[in-house]
Order: sequence, then C-alpha cells, then structure tokens
Amino acid sequence: METVKKSASAMEAFEKLEKVGEGTYGKVYRARDRVTGKIVALKKTRLHEDEEGVPPTTLREISLLRMLSRDPHIVKLMDVKQGQNKEGKTVLYLVFEYMDTDVKKFIRSFRANGENIPPKTVKSLMYQLCKGVAFCHGHGVLHRDLKPHNLLMDRKTNVLKLADFGLGRAYTLPIKKYTHEILTLWYRAPEVLLGATHYSTAVDMWSVGCIFAELVTKQALFPGDSELQQLLHIFRLLGTPNEELWPGVSKLVNWHEYPQWNPQPLSTAVPGLDEDGLHLLSEMLHYEPAKRISAKKAMEHPYFDDLDKTPL
Repeated sequence: METVKKSASAMEAFEKLEKVGEGTYGKVYRARDRVTGKIVALKKTRLHEDEEGVPPTTLREISLLRMLSRDPHIVKLMDVKQGQNKEGKTVLYLVFEYMDTDVKKFIRSFRANGENIPPKTVKSLMYQLCKGVAFCHGHGVLHRDLKPHNLLMDRKTNVLKLADFGLGRAYTLPIKKYTHEILTLWYRAPEVLLGATHYSTAVDMWSVGCIFAELVTKQALFPGDSELQQLLHIFRLLGTPNEELWPGVSKLVNWHEYPQWNPQPLSTAVPGLDEDGLHLLSEMLHYEPAKRISAKKAMEHPYFDDLDKTPL
C-alpha cells in the first residue's frame, strides 16, 4: 500500500511563489523546491477526516495518479506530502511538475491577436490529447472533466499534458466557485446531461471533440449556461436525437420533449477544418456513446497521417 511521507510542514520543503489557480478540489501554487531549486505546482487538498489518517480511497487515487504519471501526456505527480493546517486538519500537498500555460490561455492568446492556431499545431495538440486519453482509458481511468483549462502546455515546445483528474471520491466536495468557468457544462457529453448513470470512456471523447472544434474556431462549440441550454446548443447543430438516432435516449432520466431540429453540416460550425478533420470530429460527436470513436482509434485516423509523430 502506498504511504504518504509525513513532514512537520510541507512548506518547509517548498517556497510558495504565488497562487496560480484554484482547482476543483483546492488551491494550486507555483513553488520552488528548496533543495533542488526546481519549480513545481503544489496542489493543496483537504481530506475527509478519518480516524486512521489518510483514507484508503485517497491512497488508491494517489497510486493511480502515480501510475498515470508514466505517460508523457499526463502531468507528472512527483511527490505527496502530508501536513496540518491551522485548525490541525490533515492536508495533503500533491507536488506536480510545473507547466507554464494551458490550452484555454493558448486559445485566448490567438483570439486576442486575431490569428488562427496553425492547422499543424491543432493537429499536434489533438494527437497528444488523444494519446493521453488513450493511456488513461487503457488503464480503466475516465478523466470526466476534460476542458481546455485542464490541458496544460509548455509554451516553448507545445507539449500538452492532461491534468486535474476528477478525483472527487477521495476529497471533500468540490469547492463551489462563483466564476462560471469552473462549473462549465460546455464539454459535457449529452448522456451525462440527460442523466445517464452508467457512462463510459465515450464521455471523454465527446469532450475531446468539443476541444477539437474550439482549437480550430477559438470559440466554444456548445457554450450553454444551463443544462437545458447546453442540450439545446447540441441539438441545434447535431439535430434533436430520437430513438432511431440514439436507441434508448427517451428512457434517460432527464429526457423531455424537445424542439425538433434537423442536423446541420459540421462545416457550418467549424469552418476552416479540412475534410479529414471534419470526419474525425463527427466520429467524436456521435450521439450514441457506443458509436463514438475511441481515443486509440482516433490516433489512427487519416487526419493524423501527415503528422510527424516521432517527437510526440
């Protein structure tokens, strides 16, 4: 069983430089390792109090993260330290490699300059995303919350890494945020919105499709601000689903009678994407989860044929 090092204070080992964000489960700091001088990302998480110290679910989550860290497209968990906060509650510090930007900021910088992300760059980022997701899925792990903000990047090399896995089971409930971006529904698969309780790796592939379109257009594909609006955005583009298009859809818990729309060509929503790209995108946005392309299959799609995959 995985153990967590006890230290009087994780803060003795690290010098906090600045708060860089608030993840779903706690604060994230940029910090410097006092011994090596290396810059790291320190994620501070509170635990459910448990008589035995760190709950076994948390230890499982940590060993899962350590295992996933072996893939170059998943952010590396370098260390875990245990400490106490002012109230004497157990606090875990997860020490991750530091990445200097994320896909959300990357897209925003192109939008601000009125430029498009070069198609070659879009292709490379998409390939890396599929590769990271394929590794997770190959190890039975769903991410559940893929969005541009959770895809970290290195500005100089354009290397992409998945971060912020939905490890909600181990931690206290997600911190409620006032900014609407943390609770964004934009990348959420329709089966989740419609209340499916059993879902699969296909939920991540839907998010990957939404991110693909956004890299091309620099705008969210389905920017809903409520669960209903989110569904209507999807239905307007892809057509209102029915039993023929998606067997079992009308049995889902949140299903109602919705306005009837016919499907539009994806090229209307994502102009500037070539034919192979549009085909791959359509494979990621199938209504029926079982029909959605897998990450592994996506990597073999003709869209990626002309990509130099050696450095990836």
